[in-house]
Amino acid sequence: MQLSDRFTVTDDVVAREVGGEMVLLDLTSGQYFGLDTVGGRIWELLSERPHTLKELCDCIESEFNAPAQQIEADLIALAQQLQDQKLIAAETA
Repeated sequence: MQLSDRFTVTDDVVAREVGGEMVLLDLTSGQYFGLDTVGGRIWELLSERPHTLKELCDCIESEFNAPAQQIEADLIALAQQLQDQKLIAAETA
């Protein structure tokens, strides 16, 4: 997974904020997933339009007080988990 990879939210996911946490429901599997504040913000951005991981990193870095290197590592890990669960999909060129 590279920072230049562009992702979009898949069609079979419903998201709602509940008690400060973003809760995702995969309509295909019936599974629920929870995202913290930063993960929820990433989800909001991806829901608006497809983004590269670099674009997401830049946005999170400007909104949250964390080192860029840590944001990149955490974002790549989160994107991998979301992609593994088929909640987001990589856009093909």
